[in-house]
Amino acid sequence: MNVQIEEGWKKVLGQEFTKPYFLQIVHFLKSEKNTGKIIYPPGSLIFNAFSMSPFEKTKLVLLGQDPYHGHGQAHGLSFSVPDGIRPPPSLQNIFKELNTDTGMEIPNTGNLSPWARQGSLLLNAYLTVEAKSPMSHSQSGWGIFTDTVIQKLSDLKRNLVFLLWGKFAQEKQALIDETKHLVLKAAHPSPFSADKGFFGCRHFSKTNEYLMKNGIDPIDWKL
Repeated sequence: MNVQIEEGWKKVLGQEFTKPYFLQIVHFLKSEKNTGKIIYPPGSLIFNAFSMSPFEKTKLVLLGQDPYHGHGQAHGLSFSVPDGIRPPPSLQNIFKELNTDTGMEIPNTGNLSPWARQGSLLLNAYLTVEAKSPMSHSQSGWGIFTDTVIQKLSDLKRNLVFLLWGKFAQEKQALIDETKHLVLKAAHPSPFSADKGFFGCRHFSKTNEYLMKNGIDPIDWKL
């Protein structure tokens, strides 16, 4: 099937779109919509992370779990919300750590698109969710697809930074070749766990130190 995704990613992932599990994802989403359920993000933004961070340009992977499930929040980038939407608590904590780590002022937007455009793949493990129902699409097949994304990045690229925040994200560590890439782990930035190892992790400065050490342009974290 002809999935609308950035051309570099299409070359890397093209075979996935004809596999039974991916056809099952498509069938699942159509069935959910046909029953009147509201799905986030909108269809045009499901692959937004890939559009904003082309395969060739990707140098950082920030792994989330599933999209925000409130109205207007999800736009296809992990942890990010569109302009005009109040940053959720986890994102507020990300900004607090960014401020402590780099001195950058806490932004007045939760839109992380500028990070994505610089090669930060803001990837959720599950790319869709039913409104007001977190993890509702965790059994749809998306996990197989995004595990493949992580594996392809690990295999085909060098000197990527993977930010794995929380137990769920850290379970993906096995997919990453740490002889070629940097894996940074910390507690999840959720208010329930941020003080158990997220605050003080300094992942933003560590990311840029590693990128520059390997001759790669650092991320400008300013929004």
